[in-house]
Amino acid sequence: MEPRQIYFAGDLFDHKDISGNLLLAEAVKEVSQCRYTAILPQDSESNNLRNVHEIRDRDLEMLFCADCIVANFDGCELDSGTVVEFCFAKMLDLPAVLLRTDFRVKGDNGKDPWNLMCSGYPRTEVLLISAMEQYHRLRQEFPQDTVKAMHRETAKMIVDALDRMFMVKSRFTTEDACGAMKFAADTAGATVPELFPEKRIKELTEIKKQRQVY
Repeated sequence: MEPRQIYFAGDLFDHKDISGNLLLAEAVKEVSQCRYTAILPQDSESNNLRNVHEIRDRDLEMLFCADCIVANFDGCELDSGTVVEFCFAKMLDLPAVLLRTDFRVKGDNGKDPWNLMCSGYPRTEVLLISAMEQYHRLRQEFPQDTVKAMHRETAKMIVDALDRMFMVKSRFTTEDACGAMKFAADTAGATVPELFPEKRIKELTEIKKQRQVY
């Protein structure tokens, strides 16, 4: 089976965001022995060369083509773009991992440290990691390579969580999946419906079936 494609959703605003995404994506590929590879929105054309709608539509295109999603849910307030992408992933019934390494506690559902409307979705696992605890623990164990150790440990948890979510049977038949993708594309509007004609939707759905998304 070809590698499953993960859409990495999260902030893309500074050096830590961009370099952190890249390092974690490389660690996931290594830890999974190439069973998973990451689709990084930051690898698409520079945001400076496109307008707002082109950026949004290209990111949604990459998400629709992915087999699963890892959404970064760090921050006092969740990044709104990431939440939108997560919602579209759930419209497509993609296996999902919500990753939070931020040790700050906030929320209103008594469990997850974010708004309750972002919790409770099927084929979704929450990973809560205290980055500060992880840093100090691995700093003692791997003083010369702490950053790599942190990314490898986090990647291992992501891969294990995705494996578990792929074991959860999709609610969609192949026909349902085609309908869901068309509905999601139509809902997105702008140029997204044009990017997903019926032929492409069928081809993508067949690929996802082979990768056990559906």
